Amino acid sequence: MALIVQKYGGSSVADADRIKAVRDRIKKTVDAGNQVVVVVSAMGKTTDGLVGLAEAVSANHNQSLTEIAAKEREMDLLLATGEQVTIALLSMALQAVGQPAIAMNGSQVRVVTEPYHTRARILYVEPDQIKAALALGKVVVIAGFQGVAIDPETGEPSTEITTLGRGGSDTSAVAIAAAIEADICEIYTDVPGILTTDPRIVPKAQMLAEITCDEMLELASLGAKVLHPRSVEIARNFGVKMCVRSSWLDDAGTVITSPRIGTGNLKSLEVNRFVETVSIDYDQVKIALLQIPDRPGIASQLFKSLADRGINVDLIIQAVQETEGVNDIAFTIPQNQLQLAEVVTRGLEIGASLVTVDSNVAKISIIGVGMIGRPGVAAQMFTSLAEAGINIQMISTSEIKISCVIAATDGESAIAAIQKAFNVPVRSHQACEITSDENSSDISPVRGVALDRNRARIAVQQVPDRPGMAAKILEQLVEHNISLDMIVQSQSDRDVNEIAFTVAIADLAKAETALKQYAKVLGYGEVSCDGDISKVSIVGANMIHQSGIAARMFSALADADINIEMIATSEIKVSCVVRDHQAEQALKVIHQEFNLSGDHAIEVPSALKK
Repeated sequence: MALIVQKYGGSSVADADRIKAVRDRIKKTVDAGNQVVVVVSAMGKTTDGLVGLAEAVSANHNQSLTEIAAKEREMDLLLATGEQVTIALLSMALQAVGQPAIAMNGSQVRVVTEPYHTRARILYVEPDQIKAALALGKVVVIAGFQGVAIDPETGEPSTEITTLGRGGSDTSAVAIAAAIEADICEIYTDVPGILTTDPRIVPKAQMLAEITCDEMLELASLGAKVLHPRSVEIARNFGVKMCVRSSWLDDAGTVITSPRIGTGNLKSLEVNRFVETVSIDYDQVKIALLQIPDRPGIASQLFKSLADRGINVDLIIQAVQETEGVNDIAFTIPQNQLQLAEVVTRGLEIGASLVTVDSNVAKISIIGVGMIGRPGVAAQMFTSLAEAGINIQMISTSEIKISCVIAATDGESAIAAIQKAFNVPVRSHQACEITSDENSSDISPVRGVALDRNRARIAVQQVPDRPGMAAKILEQLVEHNISLDMIVQSQSDRDVNEIAFTVAIADLAKAETALKQYAKVLGYGEVSCDGDISKVSIVGANMIHQSGIAARMFSALADADINIEMIATSEIKVSCVVRDHQAEQALKVIHQEFNLSGDHAIEVPSALKK
């Protein structure tokens, strides 16, 4: 007998007939000898309707912060009613066919959250009532998206209703699964599982039978709409096995494997340590090609030549240059491949004005799934290095890892500074590699291709090359709660650098204003913005075991005459910034390059076609 948590979204319970269909699936699962806990969203567009009603009766653009906070409390009370309708109806439907069931809202279950309205994070879930109902043979039907706030003064649950914000129902389901130690958490949705890319752009995208939590985190953070990163973060931290399945089919769906890597605390489900560990790798050499022509095919030619000679490239960074028509590309390789890589690089005729080699470097990284959407983490890392007098030579980021190249002689000081800043253990570079199955020959090194068209790029020119500059720039954005995506810094042969990063389009104007305001104070040059870009990325935990993956991606883009404007990499992701009008074509050619299409077109639900 298995203990199963099933989560059904709004479209799965949109009307009476769909609720009955969900009931039948639940009953079938129970009849197979399983215990079932169900987490549901509000029916269909109920939440949108409630928000519309609230705006109709209370629109006031001149509200004070106190008035806004009061409105958020009442909004939580209002929105929580949507899920309560669903749990009551589904529980009644189960009882009508002889299946004992009990409906519980977030307060009754004791999904205890932070004391923040409309965007609370889950602290813990009290499992006793759920387990007691299961012991009586009941299906427990729980309202997702909501909880009860902790009282800051007593440390005990209060009576204040909170909602969890975006991704709240998925997050509720996985948190409950962790708390009751469920065997699996099944997420039922409109699509058959996790796909290799967006089926609206590539109709023959394949469904993946299995994917790791790390891969799913990267894809979810890049805009995949099936799961919210918050839910995957909890699954990874607490070893919750997940499965994404269609509400309308009996297909197996996609299993998301969750090796227990983190040190999860069941009393701090979402408010856990943002950074899990720090690692340092001294087996690094930095090679930089400066002032190379900014045209399609340059990156492809460079990294294909390196791959053809079996050279394993680690970090790859292409930053923005203030001189129009040229770029810098920097990358790192293992020490034992320096001689061969130098011969290959210097022998290329790609128009570089200078090739520099530095073997006195190390790569220091912080790793943690809690970093997603928290702009202060990178700033804190850079600040801790600056306070130790350590200059950052290169920066590359992903959703779950931030890496900096520094002087090797600064390695021990850097480790001590970051350990102090985040209170985390040090692990070897090898121990921190992303979990993958390097012996599985039938698993493609690239699991998915993602496109994010909700990005804008900001480049800060002529940043003085001294400790603390990256931290000071990021601090201006953190103060305005602006989350950064790609952060790229590539060191040139001068005493100034360029730092580029991507932000949500909605934050572009705010970020530009903040950075320009402090340009003279901090001593950097022009701040340029570009909202006409998109980010295309490949993700795969097995990429680390195969050389030439990035080169294939770059070649596919070059063959389609698509210029790469920025590059950032991690062990399981390679991201490129391209022109927005070429974004869909970029996704298509990369997906084709790695043979990710299937034989049949995926039927796209109408809700996702918008």
